[in-house]
Amino acid sequence: MRPEFAPGAHNAVQTCLNIGPRDRVCIIRDRSRTEIAEAIEEEARGTDASVRVWTMEDHVERPATSFPRSISDEIVRFRPTASFFIGTGMKGELGFRKPMLKLLAETLRCRHGHMIGISELLMKDGMAADYEEIYRVTRQVYEIVRQAEKIRVDTALGTELVATFSPSLKWVPCDGRYWDPGRWGNLPEGETFTCPLSVDGVIAAEEMGDWFTEKYGLLSPPPRLVIKGGRLLSFDTPDSQLAADVREYMGQHPNSNRVGEFAIGTNVGLSGIVGNFLQDEKFPGVHVAFGDPYGFETGADWNCPSHVDVLASHATVSVDGRALMENGRFLV
Repeated sequence: MRPEFAPGAHNAVQTCLNIGPRDRVCIIRDRSRTEIAEAIEEEARGTDASVRVWTMEDHVERPATSFPRSISDEIVRFRPTASFFIGTGMKGELGFRKPMLKLLAETLRCRHGHMIGISELLMKDGMAADYEEIYRVTRQVYEIVRQAEKIRVDTALGTELVATFSPSLKWVPCDGRYWDPGRWGNLPEGETFTCPLSVDGVIAAEEMGDWFTEKYGLLSPPPRLVIKGGRLLSFDTPDSQLAADVREYMGQHPNSNRVGEFAIGTNVGLSGIVGNFLQDEKFPGVHVAFGDPYGFETGADWNCPSHVDVLASHATVSVDGRALMENGRFLV
């Protein structure tokens, strides 16, 4: 293992997934992240857990738009209790990752660490953070927002959003501890999210998730997304290619332009935005996602084959009139 990956691997395996000698660990990786996957594998084997590794490119051509039976059948026979996905994302690969996640977290009830877009920088930064502190802050924020009726978000870049919430839709605390069967989250961790009842206003997008991060990185000037009644109304950017890509993405499905997630980042160990959405969405601020609402966790009664996040960091946030965050700094 590369020494600089050791703290992050330890956090992923032992602090976040609580892997031990009784576990069977499934690791799905791509070739570009072999060294990171090997660090996770070595740390898992060090707990005396049983470990098996699948490499995407051995089973499917990239971009992988479906989850192949050659992997799923072997995983079912292995009967893992914990799992990791460690790799990059390409356009169309939600068709691989969504059924993979459904198999691992829902069907097999694995404790799952989802490391989509992980990089060397993130292994040494967000994955090496103090996860006891991330747990404490996330749970504290979760207790404040889980009964919220209205949350207001503003940023210096021009975000002005109001989100409303229903008590029938659950908030999910992604506190970095996936110790119970079926619990999962993105690593590096630190957020709490739900499916909002509605969202209205403008979000100035500093960065977008899914494959947009790989293609566009940080967005400057930030596009302005106008949202009304929980639907994307318009997308304003001088970048014609980005505008075309967003139109195509939002046109995939009737719910692709519907806000399915509202989330607050809680990783207070991060010092800034680095241009990798997997980590940047955890920076104290807000992100919303258009598309799938993760209904099996939030209780939303609709679904969608697409899901793309949009970031508004360094936010000022109030919950039912109570100040929660000012310019990315928690006030609680």
